[in-house]
Amino acid sequence: MSIIELGEVRDEDVPPRPVRRPRAAGRPLRCAAVLLLALVVLASAAPAPERTVSPVPGARAAAAYLAADGVFVVDPPTPTGDRYLTAYAPPTPGGGVPRRWRAPLPRAGDYLGVRVEQGLVLAVGISAQNGVFETTAFDPETGSQRWRLAGIPQATADGGLLLVVDDMTDEPGAMRRVDLDSGRLLWSVPIPPPGNPGYQVRDGRVDRFVLVQPTGEVQVYDAGTGDLLRSVDTLTGDRSAYQRVQVVDDLLLLVPPGATRLVGHRLPGLDPLWTAEVPLVSYAVGCAGLLCALQQTGGLQVIDPATGAVRWSDPGRDTLADVRDGRLLVAGPGQRYAARDAATGGGRAELGRWNLVPSLGRDDPLLGVRPLDDGRLVVAELDLAAGRSRIVDVLPDVVGNCQASLPTLLCQRLDGSTALWRLPS
Repeated sequence: MSIIELGEVRDEDVPPRPVRRPRAAGRPLRCAAVLLLALVVLASAAPAPERTVSPVPGARAAAAYLAADGVFVVDPPTPTGDRYLTAYAPPTPGGGVPRRWRAPLPRAGDYLGVRVEQGLVLAVGISAQNGVFETTAFDPETGSQRWRLAGIPQATADGGLLLVVDDMTDEPGAMRRVDLDSGRLLWSVPIPPPGNPGYQVRDGRVDRFVLVQPTGEVQVYDAGTGDLLRSVDTLTGDRSAYQRVQVVDDLLLLVPPGATRLVGHRLPGLDPLWTAEVPLVSYAVGCAGLLCALQQTGGLQVIDPATGAVRWSDPGRDTLADVRDGRLLVAGPGQRYAARDAATGGGRAELGRWNLVPSLGRDDPLLGVRPLDDGRLVVAELDLAAGRSRIVDVLPDVVGNCQASLPTLLCQRLDGSTALWRLPS
C-alpha cells in the first residue's frame, strides 16, 4: 500500500496496469524448479486481501443511493412512463446483490435522494407539476407506501420528523410535524419569506428551530412540540431590510443588513453575547471549538465563540470543507486540498487534488478520489492529523460519482452502471 505524504498523487505514484511479458525459451527443468520454489514461498505467505466488486442491478441511467444496510435504486421511466424504487440488501459472500422489494414512484418529477430516517425509507424529489419538494415515505421491510407529502424531511432529536416547506418564494412556507406512520399533520408553524430557518441540532437531529419575522423579531421554537420558546426584537434601523440567521451549536448568529457584522446570541434565551466586525459574511460553521466565518468574496475568519474576538484570519481563496481532530480541511482553486491547524491557521500541509466522497458516517475517515487517464480511479484517505494522503485502492474502469459507507464504496463505472466495492483495510 503506497503512502503519499504532503503531496498530490501523480500518475507515476499509481501502479501501472500489468503488462504481459514474453515467455523465455529453453531450460524447462530449471524453470520447473524455480516455479516449484515460488509456489512454496507463496503458500507460506499470508494471502493478500482481494478487492470485492458487486454490480448493482438496474438500468445504466438509474440513480443509486447508498444506505447503511443496502442500496436504493431509482430507475428511469419505462416507455409507458412508470418508474420504480428498488431496495437491495448488502452483497452476499458470492458478490450478488439481493433484491428486497420494488415499489412504484410518482411518474412526474426528479428525485434528489433516498435515505433511511426515523425507521422509514424517504425518497425526496421535485414535483414536475409545481416545482415543490416532495417526500414519499415507504415501509423499510415491505416497500409499501406510507404517505406522500410536500416538504423536505428533517429528523428531530425526540425521534420525530419535520417536513420543511420552504421553496424560497415570496409565499410563506411552513414547518410541519407529521406522524411517522400515517403522515398525519400534528402541528404547523408558518415560515415567513424569504425563508431560510436556522436549526439547533443534537446528535445530528433538530432540537430547536429559529425563524426571523419581517418585523425583526427572532423566534425560537421547540422542534418536538412546535411551542414558541422565545421571541426577541433584534433589528434596529431600517425594518424593511432583511437579516440572515444561522445556528452553530448553542449560538444564534445574526448577519444584520449590510453584512458587515456578525452578532452572537445564546440559545434558547437569545441573550446577546458579542458583535464582531466580519464583513461580507457568507456563512459560519463550528470548527474545533471555534467559529469559522466564510466570506462572500473568499477568505476565512476564525472567531472565539465566547467573546467574538478574531483568533486569526486569511484573506485568501481557501474555503472550508471539513473539520477533524483540531484540523481544518480547506479547498483552494482547482480542488486542491490542504490541512491547517484550527487554533492558529498554521501548519499547512498540502494533500493534493481530489474530489471528496460523501459518507454516511459522520466519523468515517475522509475519502478523496481522482480519475486517471486510463479509466482508473484512485481512492485515498485524507488524514488531516498526519497531514498526508494515503492510497487505499485504485479501481479499474470507474468514472466516479462515489458514495461511502465504509468499508463499502459505491461508484459509477465507465459503462454507466453502478457497483459496490469493499475496500481493503
